Amino acid sequence: MNRTWRFSLPVAAVTLGLTLPLLATPAQAAGSQTIQLWTHNGGNKQELADVNAVVKAFNASHKQYKVVVKAFPQINYNDAVVAAAASKQLPCLLDSDAPVIPAWAYAGYLAPLNLDPKVVKSINASAKGMWKGKLYSFGMYDAVVGLVTRKSTLAALGLRTPSLAKPWTLAEFNNALAKAKASGKYQYAIDLGTGWDGEWYPYGFSPFLQSFGGDLINRKTYRNADNVLNGGKAVAFGTWFQGLFANGYAPKRTDATMRDNGLVNGSVAFSWNFFNQTQFDALKGDMIVLPPPNLGVKPVVGGGSWQWAMSSSCNAKTGANAFLKFMAQTKYFKMFSDTLSNLPVTAAATKVSKVFGPGTDMNIAAVLSAKYAVIRPPTPAYPVIAKVFEAALKNIINGADVQSELDNAVNQIDQNLQDNHYYGF
Repeated sequence: MNRTWRFSLPVAAVTLGLTLPLLATPAQAAGSQTIQLWTHNGGNKQELADVNAVVKAFNASHKQYKVVVKAFPQINYNDAVVAAAASKQLPCLLDSDAPVIPAWAYAGYLAPLNLDPKVVKSINASAKGMWKGKLYSFGMYDAVVGLVTRKSTLAALGLRTPSLAKPWTLAEFNNALAKAKASGKYQYAIDLGTGWDGEWYPYGFSPFLQSFGGDLINRKTYRNADNVLNGGKAVAFGTWFQGLFANGYAPKRTDATMRDNGLVNGSVAFSWNFFNQTQFDALKGDMIVLPPPNLGVKPVVGGGSWQWAMSSSCNAKTGANAFLKFMAQTKYFKMFSDTLSNLPVTAAATKVSKVFGPGTDMNIAAVLSAKYAVIRPPTPAYPVIAKVFEAALKNIINGADVQSELDNAVNQIDQNLQDNHYYGF
């Protein structure tokens, strides 16, 4: 949203030479039991301040437990968790990017959470880390992308303003891009954020694939990608996606200026990206966030951000669950959302949010997430799927044969599934 969005690139290998912090074993000290908490926010002062505020309040609320925070730079965080798991040094509490949760649960890193069912029910589905019907994590915020443009652009190009009830069809979306290019007013018709690597590709672009009717994996069984990622609907997506670049509608590689400011400075007509209040303010009432287009089956946006979990090796699970229960209060959901300008994950927090509440410019983010969000596949195979999909799309963008690229991606994913005995599915 307002901050720079930070994706985690799932990793499965330990980085050599990584130095782990010395961890204190939870023990009774001065009447309190120490509980270690790890977070990826070592480079994010505001989010770390929010974490520390909750920890301080929790520690002050009783004398039985004391949570101690260890903050890592995000670039080292996942490696640190994997290394700590291998050496049986995981802390009791840790955060994780949502799509990694099933892999960590399957690997035995995490324990199911024991929270009030009413609290669990109140949290949006995209902010809950589920694995085989059990809750392993929940987020204090979420994020959503939108198709962003100016009201004046729609008027000048003679385009219908799509609504939640009637989003643009594939034909209308293509027509909008064609008209934007033909107008000669823009460097590109649309920016797709291709200056980002890694997690942006499945997060940002699998919604287009799903809107066509394909997907990254067969979500009925989680045992194959064949005929889902390389079937007719997926190939139609890939062909269309490739055409966005071949036709000159979108740049193959977006620089940071265009990605972050292209809509405001007028270099692009449309942007598929996170959006923020600063853009609304800069465009003085002209900015509009459109619902995602329906490219064949349904409109889709991505869901799922960083979430909090408890390690399976934690020997203070009662205290760790007590902290997570304490954290899952409306006032803290609101705090994380408003200070970070990231989407609230409960209706109660949305209602009282100064940034996303009813009547605000950013309320549309909550509406889009609630109506259209689809999480990345909750399977331990996801880290492999994400990297394979990214590689395939980059090749497709650069003109590779769509069917061959998707077939190759499916072969790699299905081989991984087979090699790992379908991860218990």
